[in-house]
This record gives sequence, structure tokens and C-alpha cells, in this order.
Amino acid sequence: MKQLTVFTPAYNRGHLLPRLYESLINQTNQDFVWLIVDDGSSDNTQFVVSDFQNENKIEIKYIFQENQGMHGAHNTAYENINTELNTCIDSDDFMPDYAVETILEKWNSISEEDKKKYSGIVGLDAYMNGNVIGSEFSTNYTTLEDFYLLGGKGDKKLVYRTEVMQKYPPYPIFKGEKYVGLAYKYLLADQDYKLITINKVLVIVDYQPGGSSNNMFRQYYNNPRGFAFLRKQGMELSKSKKRKYIDAIHYVSSSFLSRNSKFIAESPAKTLTILAIPFGFILFLLVKYKNRNRPALSEL
Repeated sequence: MKQLTVFTPAYNRGHLLPRLYESLINQTNQDFVWLIVDDGSSDNTQFVVSDFQNENKIEIKYIFQENQGMHGAHNTAYENINTELNTCIDSDDFMPDYAVETILEKWNSISEEDKKKYSGIVGLDAYMNGNVIGSEFSTNYTTLEDFYLLGGKGDKKLVYRTEVMQKYPPYPIFKGEKYVGLAYKYLLADQDYKLITINKVLVIVDYQPGGSSNNMFRQYYNNPRGFAFLRKQGMELSKSKKRKYIDAIHYVSSSFLSRNSKFIAESPAKTLTILAIPFGFILFLLVKYKNRNRPALSEL
């Protein structure tokens, strides 16, 4: 059995997958499986993947499902991974030739007993020009939340123990919505484990105009229950009082967007939520303004 699964959620990204595929077949360590979760694509994704499989250069698994959004594709991936480690590489990104080797060398240098203390490994992302995104790590071990609370910046590449990700509940699916922040599971893991840090680039990121990173106001508007769910978790689990209040503001805003009149009763921090109502209402108006040319939620 392979040790690592590289999984890729894909939605109408058949034209981008060949670049990622080339980076995977060029890995200096081939001890991995590539799992592609096709999240209801209507383009040529299935045929592109079939061509890859026919070349038989790396082990590839392909799963097609009805469109559920990125978090739904992650649910399916975690349900079908049986390797010790896993990492998500998006369809618009690719891995340096040494990435898998770096991950496995670091992980296998740790004793079997010590591995149980960690949720996995966290490494660096880089732009297409090679520049590291955000800041490097200043400690050998961290939680993801601690890294950002202590001033860390930028997207980072997470490599999790599959056992850890599978023990937490799946991302919830809200009818009519296609987005729940992936941070849900990451924050849960932070409560129980730390991550081993690597100051090496594990993925090259090519942000796409149509990707979720570049359409956050639209995502926020179209998926208020998903955003509210994540903010409730933040209010409950975050170590930072400031972070909790920011989450409360966003929770209020998302609750207004979803027309949830019971949001105070459903909040894990009711007093904080009440205090956040003025700023939450302002944010609600801002989101509505940013999406003023889009149909109302009830019309979608």
C-alpha cells in the first residue's frame, strides 16, 4: 500500500489537470496515489483522467459525484482514502519534483510512537514565480491557529494523517449551498494535535479568476448557512477573544443573509453575538451591496 494520497477536487478543470499530472509523474518519490474527485464536471475532465490512467505512469483513482462544492469533494476524498497520509492539491496548482520525497522523508524520520502526537505536517506554498506565500515557520511544531495568531501569514500546505481527518465529523451539506470553509476540520484537529513544520515549498499555487479564493463575496452571499456554521465553531473553539468577536460579527451577518431569526438562541456565545449585531448588520449591508446585481437568495 502507498503511504500518501494526493487528492484533487475538480470541477470543470479538465484543461488544468495535465499540468498537475506532469508534476506528479515527475516526483522523485512515487509512493503515493492520486485521487481525483470529480465534483459534477460537465467538461472533458473524465476523458482527460482516463487518458492519464491509460498511460499507467502513476496510480490514479477517479470518483465522480454530483456537484456538492469543495467541502463535499473533501468529504468524499476522506471517505475513500486508505493511506497513512493525505494532502489536497487543487486542480490549478502543482507540486515541485521533490515535494512527495520531502513529505515522506520528514514523516518517516519520526518514531511510530511520536507520530501519534501530531496531526501531520505543514509546509509552504509558493507563487508561480517561486516566491513563498506569506511567512515561513519560526518553530518546529505549531497548530494552524497558533501560527496565524502569532503573526504568521499566507496559505500553507497541509499534509494530514488520514486517521485524524477521518475521526472528525464530515463537512455539513446545506441544501442549495456549495460552500463550507475547510477550516472546520483544521480547527478541530488543532484542539488535539500539533503540526510538524517544514520550511520547504510543497506546492506551487496558480490562483484562477474563477476560483473560490477570488470570489469570496459571492461565496459569502450564496452560502450564508455554511459561513454561519464555521463562525459558530470559531466562537466556540478559538483561543483568541479578538477572533471570537470577529467570528461573531460574521455569524450575525450570515444569519441576516439566511434570514435566520433564531441566530441568537443558536449561538454558542450569546452575549458576544448580541454585542456583534451592529457591526454584523453593517457587514450584511456591505455583502448585499457587493452582490447588488445578483439575484436574492430566495430566487436562487
